[in-house]
Amino acid sequence: MAFSADELRVLRRALAIALHPMPLSDEDVQDCLRLAGSVDEAAGEAGRLRAFLLADLARYRNALPGSATGYLELLQDALAAGYDPRPDDLAALRALHGGRLAAALLERCQVLAERSVRARLAGRSAGLTAPGPRSRLLALPGGRAADREPDRPRTPAAPDRPQKPGDRPMPKPSEVFPPRRRPAPPPSEERAAG
Repeated sequence: MAFSADELRVLRRALAIALHPMPLSDEDVQDCLRLAGSVDEAAGEAGRLRAFLLADLARYRNALPGSATGYLELLQDALAAGYDPRPDDLAALRALHGGRLAAALLERCQVLAERSVRARLAGRSAGLTAPGPRSRLLALPGGRAADREPDRPRTPAAPDRPQKPGDRPMPKPSEVFPPRRRPAPPPSEERAAG
């Protein structure tokens, strides 16, 4: 994630205020809230892009062996981005025997999968849980938190998935890249004459 010079200025000021609390001007509060919104939006977009790429990887894996080249490229990109290979990936790479790239990826995926399993087992035995998603910035010390009215009770969200303000549903790959339409066949001459 990259910050503009203006965003870095706001971030530096927010960090200084966090270390040495002081009253904030309305402009400073608005700058911090805008920056927090931008960071939340970037994190959401990154999550949607990751979900799309993982779905694309699964489609290529399901179309093997015909899609071997595309699958291997996508898997390399996913591994570089921190993807933990799944058992389906290991099975697919074993089925693609004969290629040097597939063999190298299989070896790399086996190491990563073993590391991932060991880390999960170590986390369970220590009673650790995975960190939750980052919460939204709601108040800054010395900001407008003291002037606003008390929080009203919120209505419960749908039980299957809580909705956040500004939360957009993730588009399906078919919505982002709709299937190509086949051109309609030209009308036959018999119908035209008929």
